[in-house]
Amino acid sequence: MNHHRIRSYVPRGRRTPAQERAYVKLWPQFGLSIEDGLLDSQQVFGCSLHTTLEIGFGSGQSLVALAKLKPECHFIGVETHQPGIGALLMGVEENQLTNVRVYYNDVVDVLEQCIPLASLDNVQIFFPDPWQKRRHHERRLIQPEFIALVVSRLKVGGTLQLATDWEDYAKEMKQVILAETQLSNLMTERCSGRPIMTKFEKRALREGRSIWDMAVIKV
Repeated sequence: MNHHRIRSYVPRGRRTPAQERAYVKLWPQFGLSIEDGLLDSQQVFGCSLHTTLEIGFGSGQSLVALAKLKPECHFIGVETHQPGIGALLMGVEENQLTNVRVYYNDVVDVLEQCIPLASLDNVQIFFPDPWQKRRHHERRLIQPEFIALVVSRLKVGGTLQLATDWEDYAKEMKQVILAETQLSNLMTERCSGRPIMTKFEKRALREGRSIWDMAVIKV
């Protein structure tokens, strides 16, 4: 990847005191670092199980709910929003979860440097920043080069799940994933990785926007 690539996010936000306490207390146990190199599930989780990577988990509500619902699976979150990481760790502690880990890094760096080829069973990207202004569309995350990188880390038979509340972005996402030859069987039902309706989704519906879900399989 080009080291001068355009970033699809803007780091922002400060953790609340409660989030900061959770971060300081729990990061040593649940935090992952790029400096650690390729992820070894056996070393990190104690065993190798079905693994989901969630890219941009926001406040972590959905990821916590999913990890609680599926204790037999492993979940890795990647986020650059500090309050979101703090909120996720609070949820991990409150629900006594042991099957969640998190990176505070650019997802491209995480995928390139930490995620082994063909090692993931599922990747989910829900409500990525739509960069609404046309001049900013080049900053959108879902682009051919990025999807190719994601697919290289999926196992054959693994799934990619996406969701957005912006119609033009949904059309763009669909074009990109259908153009990737290793992805097939497009499904448009609500993604299984979204077990609850988050505040973000509720706001989108309240403001009159529909939700578009997509899921594809690596063949």
